[in-house]
Amino acid sequence: MSDWQAWIGREDVRHDHVEPAAVTRWLATLDRAAPADGSVPQAYHWCLCLPDAPTAILGADGHPVREDSDDSFLPPIPLPRRMWAASKVEFIAPLRPGQSVMRSSRVASITEKQGGTGKLVFAEIAHETHGDGELAVREIQSIVFREPAPTGAPPAPPPASGNFDASDWNAHRMLVPSEALLFRYSALTFNGHRIHYDLPYATEVEGYRGLVVHGPLTATLLLDLAQRHFGDNKLKKFNFRGTSPAICGEDLHLTLRGTFDTIELGAFAGDGRQVMAATAAV
Repeated sequence: MSDWQAWIGREDVRHDHVEPAAVTRWLATLDRAAPADGSVPQAYHWCLCLPDAPTAILGADGHPVREDSDDSFLPPIPLPRRMWAASKVEFIAPLRPGQSVMRSSRVASITEKQGGTGKLVFAEIAHETHGDGELAVREIQSIVFREPAPTGAPPAPPPASGNFDASDWNAHRMLVPSEALLFRYSALTFNGHRIHYDLPYATEVEGYRGLVVHGPLTATLLLDLAQRHFGDNKLKKFNFRGTSPAICGEDLHLTLRGTFDTIELGAFAGDGRQVMAATAAV
């Protein structure tokens, strides 16, 4: 590994618009109605100010190749597997269709660690998203880079024999993420990561049991559960951490309990394995 401190503080600024047609497609993907007040639901900011790297510079995993250059926002970390590990989100004001959007991003930290599966590198990115010049969303996003899957290792996550019990939760929704849902979300976020749509790559190269549900899609579904429980755009804070991959075609349980500043949310596989842990405040 190398010293990545030269990348700390690098910035990237992108501009976009909240296109009504794109919002309609996002709502259709989630099978939900638009808010009655004409605003855009929380989580849509992940579909704005997207990367626009040409196809010719994508790497084997479908992400843009990271280079050791002044133009590269992230350093050339040699670990091949990349995942969105966590985010801390503060919702300041709702976005609205037709707004001009500006997102500023800054590399806040890069940390190397030794995990149970080998070396890990965590990159923390600070984002601020503005709608018509007003701050709408503030977020700290954590990306983790990991070593290749060990040769001969069993598919991840390993199968388990338990069953999920929703009795301790105030709200519960179960769905089965389909290939169509994953494809649509990849399209909405211009995400080329092959673990979400290329089954042979996901299983044979990265060692997963099947196609992997996007971390921000699982987070979006948890925010949708909060909307169903509290109403649109009610959360002021939402922090999530991925704990295990959710697999396409398998039961995904979304749960919520608590009120006000002590809301707990979770996503679980059908066998009880936790996929995502989250907290929120209204």
